[in-house]
Parts: sequence; C-alpha cells; structure tokens
Amino acid sequence: MTDTLAADPPAGAHPPGSAAARSRGGWWWTGLRPLVLRLHFYVGIFVGPFLLVAAATGLLYTVTPQLEQLAHRDALTVPAVGDTPVPLGEQVVAAAAAVPDGTVTEIRPPRSADGTTRVGFDAPGVAEDYSRTAFVDPYTGQVRAVLDTYGEWLPVRAWIDELHRTLHLGPVGRLYSEVAASWLGVLALSGVALWTARRRRRARLRRTLLPEGTATGRVRLRSWHGAVGLWAAIGMLFLSATGLTWSQFAGANVTALRASLDWSTPTVATALPGPAAGAPAGAADPAVLGDTADRVLAAARAAGLSDPVALLPGGDGEAWVVEQVQRSWPEKQDAVAVDPTSATIVDTLRFADWPLAAKLARWGVDAHMGLLFGAANQVALATLALAVICMVVWGYRMWWLRRPTRGGRAGPPGGDLLPDPGAVLLVGAVAVLAGVALPALGVTLVVFLLVDIGRQQLRDRRTARP
Repeated sequence: MTDTLAADPPAGAHPPGSAAARSRGGWWWTGLRPLVLRLHFYVGIFVGPFLLVAAATGLLYTVTPQLEQLAHRDALTVPAVGDTPVPLGEQVVAAAAAVPDGTVTEIRPPRSADGTTRVGFDAPGVAEDYSRTAFVDPYTGQVRAVLDTYGEWLPVRAWIDELHRTLHLGPVGRLYSEVAASWLGVLALSGVALWTARRRRRARLRRTLLPEGTATGRVRLRSWHGAVGLWAAIGMLFLSATGLTWSQFAGANVTALRASLDWSTPTVATALPGPAAGAPAGAADPAVLGDTADRVLAAARAAGLSDPVALLPGGDGEAWVVEQVQRSWPEKQDAVAVDPTSATIVDTLRFADWPLAAKLARWGVDAHMGLLFGAANQVALATLALAVICMVVWGYRMWWLRRPTRGGRAGPPGGDLLPDPGAVLLVGAVAVLAGVALPALGVTLVVFLLVDIGRQQLRDRRTARP
C-alpha cells in the first residue's frame, strides 16, 4: 500500500494537459495521477484487511518446517538408527496392518538415515485431497504414527497452509486470497509510480530509496511507507503472480492458458503394452504389493533416480511411477514409469527436458512456499511479510491522522483533481481486460471506477449549488 496518502498537490497545481504540465514532460502522468492516487487510496483502505491477513498467515507459514519437526518428531524420526533397514515390502505390510481399510496410493522411503518411511492410503473418512499416512520405522518395521496428511504436509503445516489459502472457509475463503493476490500487484505498481514520480520532481534519490529520518508525523510515516514499498515491490509482484496460480477463478484461467500453450507440467506415460500381471494397488495382498515396491524402487534407482523419491502404485494395466520429490535447490524432479511385473523402465522423464514455462512455474511455486532455497527462502519471505504488514499498518495510521476531525481535508488524496478522460478510458479498458483473466481484479476495478465517477459528479453538483 505504498504512499497510500500522498499529500495533495499545492494550490495552483497545473491542470492535466496544460502547457506547464507538458513542459515538464509529464502531461500523460498528470492526467492519470489523480485516478491512480485515489485507486491506491481506496484499494489500500478496503483491501488492506485482506492483505494484512494474508501477510500474517504467510508469516506464520514461513516457520512451518520447524513447527512440523517439533510437533511431529515421533512420526518423522526414529529413536535409533539401525545398521540395515528391513525390506520395503515388510514396511508396507506393517503400514497396511495399521490402516486395514485403506488402499495404498503412495510410498516414500526415508529422506535421511533417521527418517521414517511414509505409506499413504486412500481410506474412508479422510477429507478430500488428504491421505491417511502410516509412518514406519525402517529398521524395526514398526508403525510409529498414523496421521492424515495433505500431500507431504503433516497436520500442523496442512492446517496453517489451509489457513493461509482459505481461512478454513472452503471455496468462499478462497475469494479472500484471490482478492489479496490480485490487488497486491496493483498496489505495488501504483505505489511505486506515485512514490518515484513524487521524488523525481524533487530530484532526491536518497529520499526515494530511504525513509526520512528527520521528518515527523504523517510525513515520516509516508516516507517509511514509500521507501519500504519501493524495496519490497518486486517481492510483492512475485507473491501476487505466484499466489494467483492457486486462486479459484484466476487459477483456472492460468491452468487453461498453460494447457493451450503446452506449458503444463509433463508426466510419464503409464500405459503398458499388454495387460499388467501385477495386481492393482489395494486389490493386491499387502505382501505382494510390498514385494513389487521393492522391485520397482530398485529399478528406479538403477535408472539414476536418487532419494528422495515417491512410489505411486499403478492400477490395472498401468505402470508404477517413481518420481523424485526434492523441491529445494537444486531440484530433483525426474520420474520413471516401471512395469510392476518385469521391473523394466517403460518411460523416462527428466526435469531437464521440461518446458521452460513448466520449470518456471515449479520454481515460482516452491519459492512462494519457502522451499526452493531452504532457510534463506524462509527468511526472505518472512521479511517480505513483515514489510507488507508494516505498510498496511502505516497506511491506516496515515489515514487516521488525515481524518477531518484532526483538521485535515475530507475524502481521498487528490479528491479535488479530475483525471483526464483518456486516463479513465485507459483504466476502464484495463479493467475489462483484467476481468477476463483476473475476475476478482476486473470486477472490483470496475466498481472503483463507477464509485469514483459517481463521487465526482456528486461533488460537482454540490459545488454548483448557490
């Protein structure tokens, strides 16, 4: 919410399109600035709570790896590291005994010497997109815990992840995050434009990049708001763009666009040339399924897939899939399809062969989640979340100091200035185009334009009265 309450131009400011404005080379910006200024103000006021919640929950999310280790240490680690693990098949049998009504959907060998093996099940009573996972000691074959997990996230991280994405309100809650992600980028761009244009006129580079240490009151708040927003702008744009990939409406459009341009994440082919001799997952005896897992894992490792990996049992007539699941740099995302009967590789997909757009999407999502660069990624996201929180709080504080009861002027900054008609048409065209790709942004932007036009007409009528 950079420079939410920039001061109004002094009396006698040149109107849009005047010769004086053109002589400064900024006539186009002079006509657009009043609209951008009010847009930044209104969006900051009304979308600020969404951004504050998103930033606060995102800040909490940055420490979830550490919280997960503390809360689920018994499930994630073994009490003693042994000399030789028991066969993977025996571990699958033990897990199946702990979840007798489940169907095996995934097997993850330990990521480290002191880690546990994860066996995921599709079981009755498990929430959509969740799995019931048994955590097995690979040295003793004993089940240490059975938890409902969301992908690879255990309950603590899954709960915080859902809080950040939907506030635990389901599809309705996803609208909050979509509005926040849609407008975060607009606030960043409009704030940078307002702040740099204001400082450029004064030819003060230092005061553009750094807050004013000697200022007081609202001027000091504005300098911190603008300078911090300038430094955080790139990060805010990144969070906006990557966050929209998970959104309800814009996310669906992004997925459709990627599919139409062949930018989707590729997958290995699992169809076998003939009927599979191996029984499908769940229908097979756990011992048979476990023995198959041992053969498939050995074939994948012989093909060059190093840990960490996940085994996905195939159905009738399908190969098993073994895929690398390391999402920190350097990422490991290679995958192979293995015939469960002969343990031969029937298809191979290397991360190096992914389309560039699919790689960028993978890296962007993992960086957004604080996974790509480990602790450094977490620190960067936490710093960015704190910056957004501070900017929202500073913005509301400036609005409070400017309220009419303090002797200030009512209405938004720039309220007495009329935007150039061309600027209104430009923003209107952007709203229409944005409404196609980003519905939450387009609809709310149209609402803003209508409210702003109505406010200006009402002000003109009041001014025309005797």
